[in-house]
Amino acid sequence: MNSPPAVAWPDAQRREAFERWLAAIAPRHGLQPATLAPASADASFRRYLRIAASAGSLIIMDAPPPQEDVRPFVQVARAIREAGLNGPQVLECDAEQGFLLLSDLGHALYLKALEQADAARADALMRDAIAALVQWQLKVPAAPLPPYDDALLARELALFPEWCVQREFGLQWGDAETARWQKVCRALIDSALAQPTVAVHRDWMPRNLMVTTPNPGILDFQDAVRGPVSYDMASLLRDAFISWDEEREIDWAVRYWSEAKGAGVPLGEDMAADFGEFWRALEWMGLQRHLKVLGIFCRLKHRDGKPAYARDLPRFFAYATQVASRYAPLKPLLSLLEPMSGFKPAQAFSMR
Repeated sequence: MNSPPAVAWPDAQRREAFERWLAAIAPRHGLQPATLAPASADASFRRYLRIAASAGSLIIMDAPPPQEDVRPFVQVARAIREAGLNGPQVLECDAEQGFLLLSDLGHALYLKALEQADAARADALMRDAIAALVQWQLKVPAAPLPPYDDALLARELALFPEWCVQREFGLQWGDAETARWQKVCRALIDSALAQPTVAVHRDWMPRNLMVTTPNPGILDFQDAVRGPVSYDMASLLRDAFISWDEEREIDWAVRYWSEAKGAGVPLGEDMAADFGEFWRALEWMGLQRHLKVLGIFCRLKHRDGKPAYARDLPRFFAYATQVASRYAPLKPLLSLLEPMSGFKPAQAFSMR
């Protein structure tokens, strides 16, 4: 029998703290320390370990302070389960040291399932994700969450010129380019702030959903905020790691719009009355997210030594060019994107 992969630690002090914590909780759950193995990592300082227990496998979150704070995760995990959704149960929590013991939602990532699915299976999975999102927006309380306000939206957009334009491509904007950028940013922020607010997961995408019963299992929700109603649907449709043709995007967006209206999700008078208004808001919200992600992926490469994320930059340039080419207030962005993306304005997508 193969032994599990070794778990590496950044320093002896962190390893010793973990071993003391694990020894203290192991008898309560029948944990088997010899089975400890890496489960997954993400773009932050957090990582996840899997360990055998008396009732099956469990997950350990290792989130070292001061870079990470597990308390928002614990708060939102409780809200998810109280909303009747399938999220991990927090079994043990040491917030000071950044260690959590969680129930295990399994190995079946939505992303892998969608990549391997035929059209009917993909549609069924996406419908489950949409139904769960509607329930999230109705039942996860938004009031306790930090606001997705003007300052946060602007900080996210600022990642693009700093890390993508300057660090990745070595470009410097002059006054004219900076003015165009600021005007587009203002339009995107104003559009986001004009939307009704709900609890926003902030990464409601296939990499953070699991194929489970009930479906889906929900992960990576610790950065949830109180913000624009279209945000999570934009994340689901225009993902970092898988893309869909626009006909399917619109079909799923119409399904969400219809279900959300019927359930009482606050869409606002204009968006509730006209799907076209909702689709425009979703596209603009998605553009804000895509510009942010372009900056984040470049930062992961240059600051954090994680170059793999940069392989998906072309996907995000394509998303951004597609949206900017459709709406007059956003078209000034096209000339800023072209030197990096290779998409000329004449090649840009048009609305069907």
